Amino acid sequence: MPDWLRQSFGAIPIDPWQTLLVRLVAALLLGIAVVGIHRATRGRTSDHSTTFPATLVMLCVLIAMVTQVTGDNFARAFSLVGVLSIVRFRTVLRDTKDTAFVIFAVVVGMSIGAGQPTIALIGLATVAAAAAIYRDQPHGVATVLHKKLLIVKLTWSPELEAQLRDSLSKHVSDVQSLAASTIRQGSAMELHYRVALLPATSLPQLIADLNRTEGILSAEIRSEHSEG
Repeated sequence: MPDWLRQSFGAIPIDPWQTLLVRLVAALLLGIAVVGIHRATRGRTSDHSTTFPATLVMLCVLIAMVTQVTGDNFARAFSLVGVLSIVRFRTVLRDTKDTAFVIFAVVVGMSIGAGQPTIALIGLATVAAAAAIYRDQPHGVATVLHKKLLIVKLTWSPELEAQLRDSLSKHVSDVQSLAASTIRQGSAMELHYRVALLPATSLPQLIADLNRTEGILSAEIRSEHSEG
């Protein structure tokens, strides 16, 4: 290597390239392990995009690289903090548990980058145990899958709406009012509800029970995503 090139890139002592490669590969593998723990304990209940697993793996590797660059140089560390502060997550993580997994990936990557694989491995096992103990329960998925939109057209009166809710109580566990509007030049109303169906609910039976109520003109059940 020419002297000018060595002087340009050799001012800062670094570990041998074999050590750097081993650490980055270890960060990659442990990042994949973090994603495995996330999928095993969160399943489909986590509200995030399909890119979230890849983000966790890349974040683990990138933090390992950052730790290699900073080393024990505090001035360089503060400079990198200032540069990285420009980066912003555009996707808001609505669940605090997903935020914890982001921090998990960061700490694992930092441990590997600092040459402390024991901390990373013990932390991986400990967090995996905690996530398994407090894993999301399957019934949370079932509740989401059984939520529907109910659209009822009726000649509204307080008594009729009370009858409507009484009929619904046989088939649903929860009713939320979403919207109301007039139809037929104000002679009737269209009401929108979000309903959580009981496991044994028959949709045809629910519609039939509503249509038997005098004053209800029509009733329709839709999936939530099909509204509008």
